[in-house]
Amino acid sequence: MNLKRNLKSGVAAICIASVAAPAGFAETVALAPIAGGGPLSVRVAESADFSRVEFRFPGAKITSRRDGQKLILHFSRFAKPDMSRLRVDPPHWLKTADAAQANGGLELTLTLADGADAKVGEGDGATFINLFSAKTPEPADAKAADTAATTTTASAAPAKPAPSLSRPDPTPANGVVKMQAEMASGQVVLRFPWKSALGAAVFRRGDAVWVVFDAAARMDLSAAPHGFRQAIGFQAVQGPDYSAVRIASPPDVAVSAKAEGALWIVTLSPNATQAVDAIKVARDEASATPGLTATVAGATKVIWLNDPAVGDRLGAVTALAPDKGLATRHSFVDLTLLPTAQGLAIEPAEDDLMVSTDGDLVSIGRAKGLALSAASAHAMAVEQGPQIPQATSRPGLIDFDNWSKTGDESFNARYAALQAAAAAEDTRAKDESVNARMGLARFLVGSELSFEGIGVLNMVARAHQNMLGDAEFRGLRGAAKVMAGRYKEASADLSSPAVADDPACSLWRGYIAAKLGQWAEARTQFAQGAPALYQFADKWRARFARADAEAYTNLGQYPAAETTIDTALQANVDPVEQMSTRLIQAELFDAEGQKDKALNVFQALEGAHEEWLAAPAMLHATEIQLAESKITPTQAAGVYDGLRYRWRGDATELDTIRALGQIYLSLGRYREALEALRSAGQRLPDLPQAVQLQADLGNAFRSLFLQGQADGLQPIQALALFYDFKELTPIGADGDLMVRKLAGRLVDVDLLSQAAELLKYQADNRLDGVPRAEVSTDLAMIDLMDRRPEDALQAINSSRTTLLPASLNAQRRTIESRAWLQLGQYDHALEIIETDKGGDSAAIRAEVSWKKHDWAGAGGQFERILGDRWKTNTPLSQDEEAKLLRSAIAYSLSGDDGSLTRLRGHYQGFVDRASSPDALRVALSGVSSVQLTSSDFSRAAAENDSFAGWVQAMKQRFRDHAAPTGGGSRLAAAGGGTAKG
Repeated sequence: MNLKRNLKSGVAAICIASVAAPAGFAETVALAPIAGGGPLSVRVAESADFSRVEFRFPGAKITSRRDGQKLILHFSRFAKPDMSRLRVDPPHWLKTADAAQANGGLELTLTLADGADAKVGEGDGATFINLFSAKTPEPADAKAADTAATTTTASAAPAKPAPSLSRPDPTPANGVVKMQAEMASGQVVLRFPWKSALGAAVFRRGDAVWVVFDAAARMDLSAAPHGFRQAIGFQAVQGPDYSAVRIASPPDVAVSAKAEGALWIVTLSPNATQAVDAIKVARDEASATPGLTATVAGATKVIWLNDPAVGDRLGAVTALAPDKGLATRHSFVDLTLLPTAQGLAIEPAEDDLMVSTDGDLVSIGRAKGLALSAASAHAMAVEQGPQIPQATSRPGLIDFDNWSKTGDESFNARYAALQAAAAAEDTRAKDESVNARMGLARFLVGSELSFEGIGVLNMVARAHQNMLGDAEFRGLRGAAKVMAGRYKEASADLSSPAVADDPACSLWRGYIAAKLGQWAEARTQFAQGAPALYQFADKWRARFARADAEAYTNLGQYPAAETTIDTALQANVDPVEQMSTRLIQAELFDAEGQKDKALNVFQALEGAHEEWLAAPAMLHATEIQLAESKITPTQAAGVYDGLRYRWRGDATELDTIRALGQIYLSLGRYREALEALRSAGQRLPDLPQAVQLQADLGNAFRSLFLQGQADGLQPIQALALFYDFKELTPIGADGDLMVRKLAGRLVDVDLLSQAAELLKYQADNRLDGVPRAEVSTDLAMIDLMDRRPEDALQAINSSRTTLLPASLNAQRRTIESRAWLQLGQYDHALEIIETDKGGDSAAIRAEVSWKKHDWAGAGGQFERILGDRWKTNTPLSQDEEAKLLRSAIAYSLSGDDGSLTRLRGHYQGFVDRASSPDALRVALSGVSSVQLTSSDFSRAAAENDSFAGWVQAMKQRFRDHAAPTGGGSRLAAAGGGTAKG
């Protein structure tokens, strides 16, 4: 098994070396075998004028045919050829080669390069193909120019993009969005690649599908499909702040939309598509006139379009991903809401229809209101054995070649002899020599049995504490711990003053620093250890040089890295060690911008039997392919997701998880991103990737809930995501702001208990002092809106503290007073706001007078709150209408006809435009004008709920309230407060 494995590794190392060798290195007419020992062998040779590929397949009949630039060879028998040379480093005039099983045999397809020709022939029992230029060869200077151009192109390959945590201008640099199209499984799939995420609306109107974006760009429709029933024609429509595409499509063709980061994908399918999140449409209860509201998560803009086919206009409300829309048509007298795959589409019936957005809320109405219906594991001892391994000239120098020798005996016999000598030594007095035990430790460490060596050395340290000051002991145990991967423990031994000036220990220290990503420290230690480098066996000399090259690469010192890689490659080591060096060399190629060369080596290493080599190679290959747009983010995510389970326990795992998390974020798959980043937990905390991963996790959470990246989620989805990862909430002002923003969205859609629970957790578990008082004030306000006055009082009382800003104290008194009002404790409510003069306090006093049937006091107080509102000729809000109604009723019940006449004169013109005109008309008419009893007035007052008006006013105040940020807040004047750690 080991022989087979080593043979595979040897072949792989040879192939990779051919990939990494400089151009022209293989220019020889001698045929180099690609694979041997099998029924089919492939050999390649190159010269200045032509290349030759030779196949030997005894017993197989070979035929060939030409199809353009493709040369197809068919073998009458099947065998699996080694195509690595032809694929990763094809000879001149060959672009690529593929093999497949076909027609009971093997079929090879050789794709010739542009301007190349081929000739097939037979000789010496082999079939050969000569590849050459189809025209006069280009002069040498032209070839040099071509080479330079190739190098420039490779160096200019795009770097891996950093994930954006904000919403920059989505328009490409050239101002053009080129639509891409493909036909798959009976569907027409259209892709619109933007520079960054943006809002969109996708809907059908009659025989056309509209795709609307909330940014201006020129739509390039040159790749539009032709001859498909699903999409008959395309037309670009552009405005000053939007772009759209109108697609002629039969009404029975279903449309769906989704976004993958900055890429919007629209699918036209003959079958019904999966339902999207439904947009909720309801009556606008906060409007003074009848209107509609739609909850569109992540709404970005209202766009009005002119339909060139119909000649009228229609409205579109664009929104961020994920997709959400209306499943069915909603018809009203003044407008029609069309079925949508994304966003909202409005077909107005009136010219004065108004559509506006406020966060996730879309309001639809008219100046005079919409026409809506009414609201509702022992060893044997031997006497004598080989000589005990002796110490080397340096404390940290491990003599792998001599310490591991067993002489004429087996390993077990050698080990038993050394162990018996060590045991006999241990039974004597403690001041006796430790030479036998140290000899056993040297044998074990030299045999690379590091854990066993550490055990013996620990036993020596426990019996002889003075050994902790011995340079060889420290160097030997430190090296053993490095070999065991226990880098932090190794650092403690190798940092001892006894070995501070030992160059060999410097090499071990440099190796540790490289493994921990401390590149500058690694370089310093490797430089100090240079005098001891060539005293180590080839294997560890190569490993030290490889780690040094990695440090050079990460510090951007590429020429020095190349020299150090050459040192590692010159060592006489096994193929696996060679491939490990090639991996670092490929990383250097990547850093230098030689992307194609790096990709070839990485892809060749992906097939290595050793997973610790194949895993990072696959990771880096995928990163390059993604950066050069050779694969999509979704394909890269699939590779990363499999790789993180395939290989675990080192920096590669953490790098894979980081890459996966960033892709998920760019695709809008937020929950998967956070789950992937959190899956690494606190493993491998000494690695720099662990610190970076935790930073990525925190930044992702911040971008979602602090910088608006999760605004496209429905509020309840955002809440669920927040709760599942709430331990990521930052301490201090940012965490406070994050919670407030989310709570505000919940309040907007009447999820009051969920908003209260969110704020309560923040106040009880994460805040102290003034910040807690401020959050608790908002919590109390929401409790009152949810008709829970006892909870509101608990929130206020549990957060009392000194040095609060005056404005915050006033707000807290008002909320506390209103809570006592709801509990029927009127005198207590008035006592709390006795010295307050603000409008909120005045409203509470009026409410108390009303509740206590002090009609004369209530009437005047409500009228004073309205002030000169009658001079502004706009419809009354719900809250204003409630105050007017109560003022009129109070005057009537108190018999104050003069005040009622004055009130009627001021507000008679507002009656017909009110939401409850009949109630106002009755109230303003007075008791004496018509035969009405006090119960009639009570019924009239009940038609307008003043509490609902207050709730709407508080919602608007909560929405407009400026939450504290790192730069300052309404708490600035207080100068106090702490956050819990």
